[in-house]
Amino acid sequence: MAALTDLEREKGIDKEVLFQAIESALISAYRRNFGSVQNVRVRLDREFGATQVWAQKTVVKEVQDHRLEVSLDEALSIRPGSLEGDIIEFEVTPKNFGRIAAQTAKQVIVQRIREAERGMIYEEFVNREGDIVTGLVHRTERNLVYIDLGRTEAIMMPSEQVPGEMLRSNERIKLYVVEVKKTSKGPQVYVSRSHPGLIRRLFELEVPEIHEGTVEIKGIAREAGARTKIAVWAEDPNVDPVGSCVGNRGTRVQAIVSELRGEKLDIIRWDPDPAVLVANALSPAHVTNVAVDPTTRAARVTVPDNQLSLGIGKEGQNARLAAKLTGWKVDLRSESQVGHGDWW
Repeated sequence: MAALTDLEREKGIDKEVLFQAIESALISAYRRNFGSVQNVRVRLDREFGATQVWAQKTVVKEVQDHRLEVSLDEALSIRPGSLEGDIIEFEVTPKNFGRIAAQTAKQVIVQRIREAERGMIYEEFVNREGDIVTGLVHRTERNLVYIDLGRTEAIMMPSEQVPGEMLRSNERIKLYVVEVKKTSKGPQVYVSRSHPGLIRRLFELEVPEIHEGTVEIKGIAREAGARTKIAVWAEDPNVDPVGSCVGNRGTRVQAIVSELRGEKLDIIRWDPDPAVLVANALSPAHVTNVAVDPTTRAARVTVPDNQLSLGIGKEGQNARLAAKLTGWKVDLRSESQVGHGDWW
């Protein structure tokens, strides 16, 4: 009984759940060892732990099977007022049932603890889908990274890993919970380092204005390990959304960049005007003019000659992320190209 109390406290499993599990298992143990066809009830004393087995027999006029039935006359002698169809219980606890009970109870308790722990772990992590967890890198096998989350182990698939990011064993990292599945071996947690949701949650943790709702994240475009663009907006004109995210002397954004291992972050101001939004999204390039076509959702952008390569970015990355962030097709041209009629 003391052990059950300790288990309840340590594992967080209701003791009554264990009592019922043991009673159910002892019924099977009794039938297997003493009487396979009998209807029996096992009672485990909640205070002292004593075990009793009761055979349940139906009251009938004529007994056909003594293991399942009792005559009306005998029933009346045991319990006056008994009627046909009533159930009368007889104690049939075997002398050596304590030993069998102990062996069976151990197996059942171990099994129920496993089931209960799996259930609690699943409930804990399924509620954290779309959230950040911190874990220790455990090992890497066949391009899969296994992360120790304390109560369970998570898997990071190759598609969720950041290209070129080297993770060392026992290194503590932040991860985004993508999905939690129930499996025969317990809950399986899938995590990510490349998901845009990781950026969102890091900003929510680092920037109080975002957590409180004063500043809103309108969009995120990410190429994990290289560059991320995030569009922010504040309804209150007195609040600077970009400045709130950057922080005093860049402390807030630097904390996020550090967690992302140096990934570049462009924080831009969201604007309801698509032309202004596209121009902002092409930061750090300076834009001369933006002409938008709502029917094709295309934006023609003019930049100074010396800003063209910056606007396009390495292998087109800056323009590509700007298009992804805004949802507009972005076509960049320099002022000299526009002047010579070189346009689409």
